[in-house]
Amino acid sequence: MAQDETQVTALDLAMADPLSDETKAYFAKCEEKLGMIPNVLKAYAFDERKLRAFSDFYNDLMLGDSGLSKLEREMIAVAVSAVNHCYYCLTAHGAAVRGLSGDPAFGEEMAMNYRAAVLTEKQKAMLDFAVKLTEAPDRIEEADRQDLREHGFTDRDIWDIAAVAAFFNMSNRMASATDMRPNSAYHRMAR
Repeated sequence: MAQDETQVTALDLAMADPLSDETKAYFAKCEEKLGMIPNVLKAYAFDERKLRAFSDFYNDLMLGDSGLSKLEREMIAVAVSAVNHCYYCLTAHGAAVRGLSGDPAFGEEMAMNYRAAVLTEKQKAMLDFAVKLTEAPDRIEEADRQDLREHGFTDRDIWDIAAVAAFFNMSNRMASATDMRPNSAYHRMAR
C-alpha cells in the first residue's frame, strides 16, 4: 500500500467516523478533479469543523475572486514554503506551479529559489513582499506596500498577497509540526 494511504502525519488522529455526507461529497469531488484526496485534507478530517474552516479559507484564498491570478497565488505559496522548508507544501504547490505555468523548469526554480526564475518586476516585487512578511513581519512598513502599488498592485491585491503568505506560513508550520506527508502523485504531476 502506498504511503498516501498508510501515514498522512506522525500523529495518531483518525478521520472522523463516519464522515458527514458533506465531507464525503467534498472528497469525491477531489478524487474526480485531482485523482486523489490531498493528504492535508485527510489530516484535518479528524475534526470536520477544522477541515471545513481550513478548506473554506484555502478555497477562497486560492480559487476565489482576486486581482492575483491562480498562478501568482501558487507562486506565493511556493516562495513562502521554500523559506520555511515545508516539504508538503513545496511538493503539492510546486506541482500546481508546474501545471498552471506549463513549465516544469519554472516550477523547480520557484521551489528552489524564486530569484533564479525569470519573473516580471511585478512578480518579483510580490514575492519579495511575501518573503519579507515570512522572514521579518515586524519590518513590514508603508514603503513595502507603496512599492507594491508602484508595481501596479491595488490595496486589495496587497491584502491578498499578505493573506496567501500568512495562510501558507500557518500551513507550513502545521505540516512541519505533524510531519505531514504529500501524496506521491504530486511528484509526477506536470513534468
